[in-house]
Amino acid sequence: MTTSVLFISSFCLSLSAAAVDRIEMQDGSVVLGTVQDADAGKVIIDTAFAGTVEIDQSAIVAMTVESDLVLQMDDGNVLEAPGLEVAEEQLALPRQTQQTYALKQLTRINPEPWELGNGFKFGGLASFGYNSQRGNTDTDELDYRFEANWESLVDRYRVEAFGEVNEANGTKNAENWTARARYDRNQTGNWYWGGGVSAEQDLFADLDLRTSIGPYLGRKFFTDEIFALEAETGLAYITEDFVSAADREYLGSTWDVHINSNYLGGNSRLYIDHKGIWNLDEASNVVLNTTFGLAFPLLYGIEASAELAYDINTGAPEGTEEVDQTYRIRLGYTW
Repeated sequence: MTTSVLFISSFCLSLSAAAVDRIEMQDGSVVLGTVQDADAGKVIIDTAFAGTVEIDQSAIVAMTVESDLVLQMDDGNVLEAPGLEVAEEQLALPRQTQQTYALKQLTRINPEPWELGNGFKFGGLASFGYNSQRGNTDTDELDYRFEANWESLVDRYRVEAFGEVNEANGTKNAENWTARARYDRNQTGNWYWGGGVSAEQDLFADLDLRTSIGPYLGRKFFTDEIFALEAETGLAYITEDFVSAADREYLGSTWDVHINSNYLGGNSRLYIDHKGIWNLDEASNVVLNTTFGLAFPLLYGIEASAELAYDINTGAPEGTEEVDQTYRIRLGYTW
């Protein structure tokens, strides 16, 4: 009996000694768990009863974090603190800290090195889709996509390549690819400027090679996970080499629009990528490439996606279609 009592007492003492973070909200409710991060106006806490929970900083009146922290504030200051106390929406900081801060001024807890100006954040995806059908018609369809980006507080590098190859009854009926590389330099207020190059081939649209090079101005209008919108506009020198039609070169107006949303939850992504080129020498010549997609995670960084690509080229050579519509199912890896 004595042994059982000692065991239960030791177990209870170990539980009480374990660090448990506490968040008290304006409606009087209390959330217990382990605070992981603060970002985009939200505090992220792991709980035993509901998993990972995001709480708006504006809804918090008091908070206690037991572990050592690195705090990044909205004025750029980075503070090291042995835990964190928030009372009446104000941060209780070590005595050597002269500045006082409100909770709403906290931008990150334990920021990554790149967020402090050290190095780059690296991310991207590699995906492919394959469809094979045998019967009255034998078809093989392969499409692929690769994206990578390196981002720091100062600038960003982006590269992407995608394409498809299709065959029906042993005869190739689609073969195209696109490759792009861009560099962005961040400015104030989510503005940035940059320059990019691209190359594109679509043999079944009579396009042997289209190249583009030029500067652009961009802005991140919204950056929330629920809705992110980024747009760019610029000028580019375009060359188009055709298989049969006459080659041409011209100055073009370019634009890019990127939209992402996790509105459906579960780390899924709704996205729209739109690119355009307008021939300033021939106003009726416009190239539009738009992709609508839904991606959702499977496991270990693997995701599946369904896409609709809608391409328009009002200056397509005679004998080729101005509109091209493609449906894709992809399986890929993200990092």
